[in-house]
Amino acid sequence: MVFVVAGLLVVVIIALVWIGLGLKKSGPDPALMMLQKETESLRSDIVDSVSKNANLVNLQLSQFNSQINTQLSQANAQVNTQLTQVSGQMNTQLTDVATQLNKQLSQVTGQVGEQLKSITTQLQTSTGQINSRMDNAAKVVGEVKQNLGELSKATEQVYTVGKDIASLQEILRAPKLRGELGEFFLGDLLAQILPTSHYELQYSFKSGARVDAVIKLHGGIVPVDSKFPLENFRKIIAAEGDKDKKAAKRAFVKDVKKRIDEIADSYIIPDEKTFNFALMYIPAENVYYETIIKDTEFGDDKEISAYAFSRRVVPVSPNSFYAYLQTILLGLRGMEISKKAQSILSSLETLGNDFERFTDDFDVLGRHLSNARTKHEDAQKKAERFGEKLNGLASVELPSDELASDDPPTDGLVTGDDRQGKLGV
Repeated sequence: MVFVVAGLLVVVIIALVWIGLGLKKSGPDPALMMLQKETESLRSDIVDSVSKNANLVNLQLSQFNSQINTQLSQANAQVNTQLTQVSGQMNTQLTDVATQLNKQLSQVTGQVGEQLKSITTQLQTSTGQINSRMDNAAKVVGEVKQNLGELSKATEQVYTVGKDIASLQEILRAPKLRGELGEFFLGDLLAQILPTSHYELQYSFKSGARVDAVIKLHGGIVPVDSKFPLENFRKIIAAEGDKDKKAAKRAFVKDVKKRIDEIADSYIIPDEKTFNFALMYIPAENVYYETIIKDTEFGDDKEISAYAFSRRVVPVSPNSFYAYLQTILLGLRGMEISKKAQSILSSLETLGNDFERFTDDFDVLGRHLSNARTKHEDAQKKAERFGEKLNGLASVELPSDELASDDPPTDGLVTGDDRQGKLGV
């Protein structure tokens, strides 16, 4: 309806425009004037109809909106009621579930608590017994753990040092520098692990020979030499052809064997309380690996390690030497523990003797107590018999006509003489 009215209104507007244009061109025309009047009348009718239809549409829209609002209010009320019911049911169910869960959790918690208390009591009892008996062992274990941590740190340091020494061509060019560097690494490694009382640097023998370090043990000393020949090894690395490399290998093997002989002849001196072996410290892991581990690459001269052992010289690298020192350190601590154990055993023996004397004294005291108890029982029996006799005497009645004397009456009491006479009877 609205669209129809709008279309008629457009037609009227177009007609009015057309009439206006015609009047401008040809002047007033009666037919046009009549048409204009009819058009204006039609336009006013259309406007009135549109107004009436608009009012009717607005009234219908207002009624429709009122119905929709009423239905929406009813729907919202129903939905709220249903949600309230569902929420109440859910809350009730959740409350019941929570109550059941709390009860079950309380029961489980109580059972677990009782078991934990029992286990805790047993553990405390066991722990107390173990702690009372293993105090010294716990201290030793703590020291071992600490040493393991120090071992890990020292291993990292040794690895870093090994990486720094990898470039032998630049760092170990001068022999004097190589010697001083090896002595420094050796002294630093000994200082990190052993107490100062169990090693000495630059130890001198009676012959005038001076070794880089000695390790002092209970049965003697272990010489340690760090002057390893590295010049020809550097030549092996720098050699390009096979011929030059083989020649450098032969010269290197010859230098190593010569150094092994010097160590064996100069430092293994049992008369000066050295053990029958010495350590040859190789200050670089890669050199130790190429010389001792990969000994097969030297062909006919691959007996460096075997030759060293035959001369009672043990080659060691920083890592293997560190392991040796840790073993020695554990041995020293074992000796200290042994000394402490001997002291403890001596104290236990003294305590045993004291306990025996205490047992003897306790036995004597027991015998005295037993005799005292026996005497007490005998005295108690005598007292009972004496009491019975006293009761018997108290029950004796004397005749009244026999009490003829000038003494005043005694009110029925028996005198001492009369009592003695009765006892005599």
